[in-house]
Amino acid sequence: MAEKKIKRERSSGTKTAILELLKAQNTALAHKDFHNHFGNTYDRVTIYRALDRLVDEGKLHRITNLDGVIQYALCKECESKDQSQHNHDHVHFSCEKCKKTTCMDSIAIRINLPSGYTVREQQILISGVCPECNALE
Repeated sequence: MAEKKIKRERSSGTKTAILELLKAQNTALAHKDFHNHFGNTYDRVTIYRALDRLVDEGKLHRITNLDGVIQYALCKECESKDQSQHNHDHVHFSCEKCKKTTCMDSIAIRINLPSGYTVREQQILISGVCPECNALE
């Protein structure tokens, strides 16, 4: 039987900055958003590595938006160290006007597949107009 590698969490300024930005924005962000925000402070490869590590550590999850761009959002309900409990079965909302993607943590959808299928990941993305953009109309 293959031995499972245990990943240890590493602390870095890049990861801390990414988490702080996501907390402040309260919306999912793409790699280019982080790169634009940090300017020359962190190079693009360092940002990619930090994002991947944060996903592996269960602190972020990936969302593919309507344009096919991968965005990253904070894991708010996945504080458990037990990764078997780690899931993102909630709905994501993508605003067609401001292009922000928001986690709808309180809305979870369970899909029952036929026998023999194993779900590894599911993404449910709803598009429309967010409350902020609706208020501008």
